[in-house]
Amino acid sequence: TDGPPGIVGIQVTIQLRDFLHLLRNNPPAYTPKARLEQSPVLAMPSVKAFLGDGSFHGSIMSLGKRIHIPISSSSPQGLIAASKQDPWSKAGKYALGWVYFSIILLLLTCIVRLYQLWTDKIRRALFKEEVVKSSKTSSPNTDYEMTNLETNNSTYKFFPRNGPLPEAPKEQSSISSFAPLNNVIACIRWVFYRPIPALRYRKRELTFPSPGAVFIVGAALIFVTLYCFIPQPLYYASIQFGSPPLAIRAGMIAVAMMPWIIALSMKANMISMLTGIGHERLNVLHRWGGYLCLFLSLIHTIPFYITPVWDHGGLLVFRSYFSGQYYIYGTGLAALVPLIVLCVHSLPFLRTWMYELFVALHVPISIIYLGMLFWHCHNYLTSWNYLWATVAIWLFSYCIRLFYLNWTNPWRMSWLIGEEAAVTILPQNAVKVTIPTQVKWKPGQYIYLRMPGISIFENHPFTIASLCSEDFPSEYGEQYRDMTLVFRPFGGFTRKVLDAAIEQGPYKTYRAFLDGPYGGMRRELAAFDTVVLFAGGSGITAIVSQLLDLIKRMRDGKAVTKQVHVVWALKRPETMEWFKEELRICRESAPPETVHCQFFITAAKRHNPDTYSMPPTPNRPVSDLFHGKINDAFQGIASKRTSALIRDEAAGDPEKESELRRENEDDISALPHSYLAPPKAAHTRSPKKPSFTITIPPTDNNASKKNFDFGFPSTPTMLQKNLMRFAFLPSANVRKDGWSTQYGRPDIPFMLRGFEREFGKRTCVFVCGPPSMRVDVANCVARMQRQVVGSGDKEEIFLHTENYAI
Repeated sequence: TDGPPGIVGIQVTIQLRDFLHLLRNNPPAYTPKARLEQSPVLAMPSVKAFLGDGSFHGSIMSLGKRIHIPISSSSPQGLIAASKQDPWSKAGKYALGWVYFSIILLLLTCIVRLYQLWTDKIRRALFKEEVVKSSKTSSPNTDYEMTNLETNNSTYKFFPRNGPLPEAPKEQSSISSFAPLNNVIACIRWVFYRPIPALRYRKRELTFPSPGAVFIVGAALIFVTLYCFIPQPLYYASIQFGSPPLAIRAGMIAVAMMPWIIALSMKANMISMLTGIGHERLNVLHRWGGYLCLFLSLIHTIPFYITPVWDHGGLLVFRSYFSGQYYIYGTGLAALVPLIVLCVHSLPFLRTWMYELFVALHVPISIIYLGMLFWHCHNYLTSWNYLWATVAIWLFSYCIRLFYLNWTNPWRMSWLIGEEAAVTILPQNAVKVTIPTQVKWKPGQYIYLRMPGISIFENHPFTIASLCSEDFPSEYGEQYRDMTLVFRPFGGFTRKVLDAAIEQGPYKTYRAFLDGPYGGMRRELAAFDTVVLFAGGSGITAIVSQLLDLIKRMRDGKAVTKQVHVVWALKRPETMEWFKEELRICRESAPPETVHCQFFITAAKRHNPDTYSMPPTPNRPVSDLFHGKINDAFQGIASKRTSALIRDEAAGDPEKESELRRENEDDISALPHSYLAPPKAAHTRSPKKPSFTITIPPTDNNASKKNFDFGFPSTPTMLQKNLMRFAFLPSANVRKDGWSTQYGRPDIPFMLRGFEREFGKRTCVFVCGPPSMRVDVANCVARMQRQVVGSGDKEEIFLHTENYAI
């Protein structure tokens, strides 16, 4: 037959050449029966049973009758059943079953995304058409109704001089919204927007993936389990008739999963491009896909120990095809061990405990696992087709990723040397990294940052807090934009950045290697009538760029949005200094009565903004000297490259060259911050020198900025401190422009119910904050889906959560 026997195939007959080879190794004329029983192969009880108590010549004749003899009615019933019931040669269909299952899920996701993109584009196009039409009509040719005194807004033309009364402005077209599909999507969101509660035992907490990920993984588990165990038979009557069909099914499905597991793991992958889902969200499917592959591998392995190959003469059939002197199941174990290691060290608590080791070992072990699969599968059936597809996807994704690296483009100044970055310290020990770059990004995206001058091997993701727009140019040149990263240091790389900033000061610059941008929202906020933004602490970094972009589009008449609500819960008032300038731009540039910001101070501490404490200068270890040498080497290459460009630009004119060099020196220096906040004790090394305090005299430049405040005292009163335990406190500092500051924690369900009265046809709720905030927002938005199904004035309430640990 076509396939191999024993462990990897169905029943096959012994070929004549292999049979002769067996006779040469065990000549019957010179091997007595007692010695045959002592040989390592023939001494096994199963082999002796196969030969029987008769002469060896009779056993040879019984084997010889089966050489190249087709199956007939006189053949053993087990052999006939094995050739008809789920034959080995057709087992490749099980791998195709998984492929079809995955493609169906991918197509459904793409269809939903295309529908959402289409409706968003139609709504924005209709709005733009109305804006253009209204701009062509101006007084005194047409009179307008009196504006509303509260909103200072008017949308309807009243008493035109000629013609009938105008119709209400169009908000949507009949082809931009399909009510039955909206209802189906709302019902699905009503179920899957609700997060699964975490299990807590003492100080330990067990969190679950999102309900959508649980549903997909559960459906995949049910599918592969039924696809393995429902078809019959699970085992043949004898191992000599072929490998257990159950094992073959599980093995083929496991091999077919490899291309999808690798595709879901890559930063730049085709699945993200088709679905718009960032790889950080697909990574949960990558992890659970690996666990599912291990489950199938165990189902593939166990049947070979239930019906071992050395029973019922299976070993003779195996040895006739595999002449190696290794353990029979050696190739399978060689592939199973790396898979177990990959799955175990990717468990959340181990991955968090030794993250750097996980990052360093995960890819090399994966390469070993893939190589062992090539060895184990031996190109049987269609196994190598999926393995070669895995290699192709892996290489293709790495090739695409070259376009995401800022140092691989030879037409950029950052080629091979990266960008120049300045590090400053913000209040509350936050760190701000400013990188003038030619890389383009969208609001809400993030990049992976590597700074060899601080840590040569570490590469970590950070959300981009700035907007890539012509309205925010960089001093480096017209082609550059300032990429801003703001984060709180905890440990590892972020702690090293803070220590370097304290030691080197704000004038030190570092080389920065960027990988990205990745992620971002699948939808555009400008396509929603109402937008609600929730931020908790440093989660504001993911919202600032979205808010700036939305206000810019609203100002330019490119956004459908009419109302924007921003809720930011933070511990200290000083945290607002992180994005004070951005918030000032939002308040001054937004259309009147459109943006409402509410700030909630959950804790307070008296702080004098005119002083800051200078921490003791830590001793510089040898590793810092090594990283400094690396950073200086890149800086030297960058300086030489810049010097050569200046000489080419000057074209031999010494005056122009000296002028360009002076401009270059002015552009490179980093700007110091207004003050240096005192770092926490957890973020400083053991002091060896006493700290001291510096008093900063007020300057005229800062006086203009202090005029912009948020309407709250620097320190809460005793009454406010006592009331902080209550949520959603009324504030006496509510401004007429919709900006207010309150002490206490926001009551998110109560606030959303209040915002709900102003929701338009389509609403987007965006949240980035601690788990408790995300859970409250998700549960509320899930309950609101009933309005989409039960009423015709609401079409969609969309939820977007920023959370890497999904």
